[in-house]
Amino acid sequence: MKNSINKTFVLVVVALCFVASCKEQAPVQTPRAIMEDGKTYLVQDSILISTDDGAKIHAIVVRNAEASEPSPAVFFHTIYARKSDLKRAKMAADYGYVGVVSYTRGKGLSPDSIVPYKYESTDTYEVIDWISKQDWSNQKVGMYGGSYVGFTQWAAVKHKVHPALKTIVPSVSAAPGIAEPMENGVYFNFHFPWHHYVSNNKYLDTTLYYNGQRWRDLNMKWFEKGVAYKAMDSLDGLPNPQFRERLLHPAYDAYWQNMMPYQEEFAHIKIPVLATTGYYDGGQVGTQYYLKEHTKYNKNAEHYLVIGPYTHFGAQEKTSANIFGYDIDPVAQIDVTELIFDWFDYILKGEAKPKLLQDKINYQVMGANTWGHAPSLQEMVNDTLKYYLSNERSGVGFASLFDTGNNGKDIHFTLAEQPVDSNEYLEQAIDFLDRSNLTWNSSGWRNIVEDSLMVGHGFSFATQPFDADFELNGSFGGEISVSINKKDFDYKVVLFEQTPEGNFFALTLPYVGRASYVRDWEHRQLLTPHEKVKLPFAIVRMTSKKISKGSRLIVVVNGIKDPFSEINYGTGKNVSEETIKDAKEPLTIKWYGDSYLEIPVMKK
Repeated sequence: MKNSINKTFVLVVVALCFVASCKEQAPVQTPRAIMEDGKTYLVQDSILISTDDGAKIHAIVVRNAEASEPSPAVFFHTIYARKSDLKRAKMAADYGYVGVVSYTRGKGLSPDSIVPYKYESTDTYEVIDWISKQDWSNQKVGMYGGSYVGFTQWAAVKHKVHPALKTIVPSVSAAPGIAEPMENGVYFNFHFPWHHYVSNNKYLDTTLYYNGQRWRDLNMKWFEKGVAYKAMDSLDGLPNPQFRERLLHPAYDAYWQNMMPYQEEFAHIKIPVLATTGYYDGGQVGTQYYLKEHTKYNKNAEHYLVIGPYTHFGAQEKTSANIFGYDIDPVAQIDVTELIFDWFDYILKGEAKPKLLQDKINYQVMGANTWGHAPSLQEMVNDTLKYYLSNERSGVGFASLFDTGNNGKDIHFTLAEQPVDSNEYLEQAIDFLDRSNLTWNSSGWRNIVEDSLMVGHGFSFATQPFDADFELNGSFGGEISVSINKKDFDYKVVLFEQTPEGNFFALTLPYVGRASYVRDWEHRQLLTPHEKVKLPFAIVRMTSKKISKGSRLIVVVNGIKDPFSEINYGTGKNVSEETIKDAKEPLTIKWYGDSYLEIPVMKK
């Protein structure tokens, strides 16, 4: 009878463990002491943390050997597993924290398959839970890091915020489905080798990824042959299943929504957030998305932003004094890492708030050598300039990178301050069958400051010279009014200041959009051939610059046909399945005069 009771008890315990998703953690590696520069660290670099579904997460923990009391932890969860990550954990220890670095499942010592994005929302939460239960933890955790690591922080708070997680500091944040691998619906080729980079081995395939000639040749080969975008890996000769999987989801559907907070899920994020990004950062689209959604669904969100003339990498750690030929203002040259740890000291240790954070939105005004501060994106401005795309020539010439048949000079069209005839238009034709004329480099910019403008087959529009200085702050908006002879197209809009000296200052990275998705990311809305439609701007990168008296604003618009992004032939099929055989007649775009741009400004 006694044995029967014992067996029943064991079965009940086993059943309860199964129901409660009990998981057996591997024995935690015994710390070893390492001495460097007169400091002693306690290091555990081979920890495997078990998840509820049986996966193993590789983690590294570094502590200051002299710490006698439980301490807050600074946590960095990444897919970019490097043998040098021990230094990152040591850096946190040098700032007075327990440094924790963990990897996406399958990376490092994890025996699992490598799967980017999909499991980060649960895996990060479980690592935080593990941290909070360690003897050295005081149950206070802060997360930081940029790009993919910025995304993992938002993933960590998707379902709920762990009680021990006190803040996140996402820099230049990836936002899968919103900002990568597509942006406003347009897929970019540079994501193709990324999957090999992070998934070919347990650390990083730097040999393949850094073979720039291979990827340039592949882009040109794909462009010249006109094969389907989804067949790029067949052309390359190396299977890329993750690339193909993501092409099956061109809309922002449940596949992407399951990776990070979605709509009302932002409401429960009540911990303070500090985000950093740059005017010239590809990841700014993701950073803006999180900021807007967080403050939309949580009206009391404590969400701070620091933004300046920074690139994707400069906005994560230490800014550069010169980017793309532009010497940034002295006040913009900040140490982002120092700012992040000052923030951790403020949140996790109760010290003073970093001085730069004078309000929620903190932005560097290029050319003014000052920082601006505002409680919201909307309050960065006190006026809006509205301009219409007129087909009248402005009479203002400019130097063009291409010989336009006018002695290397071209003439802007006019950005009109008053509405123009809505039936007026400028017509553009793009022949997708013609691969000899590589106009892919025809609208955009090479350096931030140039003495010539790249317009190519697009159109440029200019304002009149301004009679006083003002600040351009934020993102331009408005509508593009067009009709085309197909069902869809991709396009680009670029904003410049033309200085009194005639130079062109690129105010931020180009805006790109796919017409069928800019009105609704979740559902494709094809255009009706030859029917006029108004397309609102989706997420436009923000900027801030002092616009000088005598300067003009220049807007360049163009359709997209290049070797570096998916080619939209306009049939209405999944764009990744279209080929050059779908090109047929050239795409014709009529850019109508009731297209308008709204420029946010601060006038003193």
